[in-house]
Amino acid sequence: MSTATATKTTTFASALNTAMSDAMEADDSVVVFGEDVGTLGGVFRITDGLTKRFGENRCFDTPLAESGIAGTAVGMAINGMRPVIEMQFDAFAYPALEQIFSHIAKMANRTRGRVRLPIVIRIPYGGGVGGVEHHCDSSEAYYAHTAGLKVFTPATVADAYLMLREAIDTEDPVVFFEPKKLYWSKAGEDLTALRQQYESSMDSAEGDSPRVGAAGNATVVRAGTDVSIISYGPSVPTVLKAAEAAAEDGISAEVLDLRSVVPFDEEALVRTVQKTGRAVVVAEAQGFVSVASEIVARIQERCFHSLASPVLRVTGFDIPYPAPKLEEHHLPDVDRILDALDELQWED
Repeated sequence: MSTATATKTTTFASALNTAMSDAMEADDSVVVFGEDVGTLGGVFRITDGLTKRFGENRCFDTPLAESGIAGTAVGMAINGMRPVIEMQFDAFAYPALEQIFSHIAKMANRTRGRVRLPIVIRIPYGGGVGGVEHHCDSSEAYYAHTAGLKVFTPATVADAYLMLREAIDTEDPVVFFEPKKLYWSKAGEDLTALRQQYESSMDSAEGDSPRVGAAGNATVVRAGTDVSIISYGPSVPTVLKAAEAAAEDGISAEVLDLRSVVPFDEEALVRTVQKTGRAVVVAEAQGFVSVASEIVARIQERCFHSLASPVLRVTGFDIPYPAPKLEEHHLPDVDRILDALDELQWED
């Protein structure tokens, strides 16, 4: 894939690739490393061409040791670098959790802000690609529960570029969840225009972190009046299809894409639920003690008197990720979302 050319039709993967390339071009302290990200360009080819363009000192392969990858990033960040590290698959990141939870998340607080760690931890996650065990986890709740980490998860080509650029320029650690099944999705986005949009936002940004209207700002991606469907990352396209199907039955569904889990746009959540009076939360992760659970709790706390029906969830089941032939039953799909809409109380 090209890292520098603008195209009228852009894939999610090429948007991520270009975001890293542009960040490396703009700042010599940005380095990319992880398992097979150099010569191979990553399992999903997201880092394709970066080593050739910037050299082996800026984009390089590491041993198969996730804890070592994360620990190396800590040392580099303390010494002025901006590491972008890749965990090859979602569940592969678990050996690095001690480094992430005990050091990366806590360093700024431990040093009263004197030591900041501008590290981006890229994690391909979620199902829908026929992967086997350890390749399709939705582990966002672990990181969202850990104070000191930001957690981003784009669902569109534009957000893939803008939010990754923002993550790299942020002074604190960001766990950047990339929905694997969206890597090959396409949109009519001009990468040159996205680059200009980002650079313009940086010129007007205040403080030490960029604000491009992505992280911390949820977006209504489909307006509606009867029910709010709240989602993020890989589930957003599925929710949009369900909203289209619901419209055929006379139900007007508003779809809210959270875009980032931490920071969390509670005000946007409140606005949409107070507007419609009904809510369904959709996510691929297991439902028990999940991000979806927290969203439901926030709705109950802030919107109780606006609700015409109990808040429902459509999530993955509370089991280890199943074998590929069973994942279509495990993941939220249009039919399960429509079933949830049917369960809402529609009487006036």
